[in-house]
Amino acid sequence: MRVLLATPRGFCAGVDRAIDVVELCLDLFGSPVYVRHAIVHNEHVIRDLQAKGAIFVEEISDIPAGSLTVFSAHGIPPSVRQEAKNKKLRVIDATCPLVTRVHLEVVRYTREGYRIILVGHRGHVEVVGTMGEAPDNVTLVTSVKDAEKLPAMYGKLIYLTQTTLSMDDTAEIIAALKARFPQIEAPPKADICYATTNRQAAVKDLAKRADVIFVLGSKTSSNSNRLVETGLAAGVRSYLVDDPKKFDVGLVGTAATVGVTAGASTPDSVVNEFVQILRQHGATSVEQHVTLDEKVWFTLPPDLVSLTKERQPDHQLLHKHTVGASAVMRSK
Repeated sequence: MRVLLATPRGFCAGVDRAIDVVELCLDLFGSPVYVRHAIVHNEHVIRDLQAKGAIFVEEISDIPAGSLTVFSAHGIPPSVRQEAKNKKLRVIDATCPLVTRVHLEVVRYTREGYRIILVGHRGHVEVVGTMGEAPDNVTLVTSVKDAEKLPAMYGKLIYLTQTTLSMDDTAEIIAALKARFPQIEAPPKADICYATTNRQAAVKDLAKRADVIFVLGSKTSSNSNRLVETGLAAGVRSYLVDDPKKFDVGLVGTAATVGVTAGASTPDSVVNEFVQILRQHGATSVEQHVTLDEKVWFTLPPDLVSLTKERQPDHQLLHKHTVGASAVMRSK
């Protein structure tokens, strides 16, 4: 049995940054550090950070007044930010910069008199945060059927999207929106993030060579679930694997070539554990299947950078994000 490891896979820049924000806060201030919502949607990451002293909560009301609090990578509505301010929480915002961009687009286009249609998954924490910027001015659509049923809208209209959607499904919904509203405008730059796009493209390429595809990722991870859907749409048996220890090896079947990838919030340690299980059950070769060399990095939140420089100017995570971001900028 041959194993092909999709590249790129696993952590994206936003996830890597968010996890480092929590670890840096723990290093600087000690436990506890409260995190509003799961910092990223992966139980392995959450358990690791909990062991180091992070406490995850869903509501600001569950956080003691004045506590150090990190906002997750998925973003928050302004109401949550105000609630944190009222409790005098010390806040570090780990929202992915690409999610923040969509929030700013909502604010900008609302001010310019646009009606906004947001393509996304109802109830997803990122969507809740984005819609919270202008709840009376944003209409959510989740499917082509939703788009076709929208009431008539006149004047300036623009669509935006959740960052972790399926590229193919989103394209179908956008086509339906354009048919329904010929005047609708697109954002200056696609909102689906680079990591989502790159990982889905890698799965499509992997599907040309693999007999079965396994996606390492959490059931709550939108981008991981979209990778499974991408593999299935390409005609290849595809499965989500949350915990390698509970993996049903029978799913491999008679596959001669097994494709393996991971969602943007899945650590490489989980991929390595899964590959070891495949080796124990007949994998004779493991190869990197490279479709793209990803070079994206994000700097840490400015307020956290300032605090780190004051307390530990030589901290490795500060160096990592400063040097990493500079290298990316030079490469562009």
